Amino acid sequence: MAKHELLEKVRADGVKFISLQFTDVTGAVKSVDIPAERLSEALEDGVWFDGSSVEGYARIQESDMRLILNPETYAVLPWSPEERRRARVFCDVYLPDGSPFEGDPRGRLKRYLKRLEEERGWIFNVGPEPEFFLFRRNGSETLHPVPHDVGGYFDFSADDAAVRVRTELMEALTSMGLQVEMGHHEVALGQHEIDFRFDNALTTADNVLTMKYTVKAIAHQHGLIASFMPKPIYGINGSGMHCHQSVFDTRGDNLFYDAHDPYHLSKLAYGFIAGQLKHARALAAVVAPTINSYKRLVPGYEAPVYIAWAQINRSALIRIPRYTPGREKATRAELRFPDPSANPYLAFLVMIAAAVDGIDSGIACPPPMNNVNLYELTPEERQAKGIGELPGFLGEALDELEADTVLQEALGETLYEAFMRAKRAEVEAYRMSVTDWEVRRYLETA
Repeated sequence: MAKHELLEKVRADGVKFISLQFTDVTGAVKSVDIPAERLSEALEDGVWFDGSSVEGYARIQESDMRLILNPETYAVLPWSPEERRRARVFCDVYLPDGSPFEGDPRGRLKRYLKRLEEERGWIFNVGPEPEFFLFRRNGSETLHPVPHDVGGYFDFSADDAAVRVRTELMEALTSMGLQVEMGHHEVALGQHEIDFRFDNALTTADNVLTMKYTVKAIAHQHGLIASFMPKPIYGINGSGMHCHQSVFDTRGDNLFYDAHDPYHLSKLAYGFIAGQLKHARALAAVVAPTINSYKRLVPGYEAPVYIAWAQINRSALIRIPRYTPGREKATRAELRFPDPSANPYLAFLVMIAAAVDGIDSGIACPPPMNNVNLYELTPEERQAKGIGELPGFLGEALDELEADTVLQEALGETLYEAFMRAKRAEVEAYRMSVTDWEVRRYLETA
C-alpha cells in the first residue's frame, strides 16, 4: 500500500489513533500509539522509542530505536469505540545508524524468509491452528476460573453464548484481513479453535498475533477471560497450535508434492521432515516455550511426545494429512507440538531453519509410524525403533537449544542470548515458587 493510499484509507475509516506494534523476545505485543495526524510523518521518518525497557532489546546506554512502519499490515481494531477509532500497523525495529536491530523477532524472520526466496526461490507457508479457552470470572478472583460452556468437540448449541462470542470473533478477524476458514468447539470444556488460511510465514505470524489480542479484547467485552495458556486446567486437554507447513516456489507450485511417491511426498519434503525431527528437542524450547507448555506435552491428551512422523497417526510429532487427488497444493506436513504461548516469529524461524538443515544435510528420513499408537509402546520398543522423546521440562529444552548451533545461528546472537536469558529466569522463578500443589501435599504431612 502506497503512502497516499494508506492516508486516504485512515481518513475514510475515521481512525483517530494508530497503534504501532512490535513484539519483545517472548512474543508479548508492544505498542506505541500516535494520533492519525502524525501518520504521514511517521511513514516518512519512522518513530523513535526507548527500547531499554523492552525484554530482549537494548541496554540503557543503547536505548534509542526506530520503528519503521509496514503499511500493508494496516487494520482497524474493530472493538475500539467509534469516537476513538484505532488501527494498527506492524513495524520493524531499526538502530540509530539505520541498520536492522538483530533482536527484533519480526525483522529476523522477515530477513530469513527474504534470503530463502532470493537464493532458493522458496516460500515457506504456514497454516496454524491456535486453540484457546474462554472462561467466566469466578467472583472477584480470576486465579481459578471455571469453563465458560459445557460443549465438546465440534458440539453445536443454538443458544450457546460461546458460539455467539466465537462468531463475533470470526467477524472481527475477517474485518482485519484474516481469511478465516472455520471456527469450532474443541475437545475440552470451554476450549475453542479458529483456523485461518495458510500464508507465507511472516504474514501468518502477524495473523497469529492479531488473533490472540483480538480474541482477548472481544472476550473482555463479554466479561470473559480468553487464555492461550497451553494447559490451564489439570486433567483435560491443553491448547496447542498445530502448524501445517509447505514450501512453494515463486510460481506457486508446491515443492512437497511428488506424484510417484507412495505418500505423494518429494525428496525435499522428506528432508524437511527429517530436519525437524532431528532438531525437535531443541525446537521445543522455542515452539513450546513456557513452564506450562510441558504440562500439555504428556502422554494421554492428544499432544505429541514422541519424535516420529506418520500419515494417519495423531500421536506422532509430524503428521502428513492424506492426499486428495487434484489438490496437490494441499500437500503439507503438520507439526503438532507448538503451542500458542510461542512467539510466532521465532517459532516459524526455527521451524524452517531446522527443516532447511535436514534438506541441505541430506538427513535420512526415518520410516513412518503408521497404525502405531506411540503411547502404547514400551521404552524398549521405542528405543528399538529409534524413536526419541521431547523434553519433559522447559529447562531440559533450553539445554537442548544451548547445544544446537543450527537453531542458534538462525536466531542470531542477539535474539538467542535474549531468549535464553528470559527463559532461564522463568525456570529459576518457577524453581523458587511455592505452588498450591506443594502446600496441599506437604503443609500438614511434612
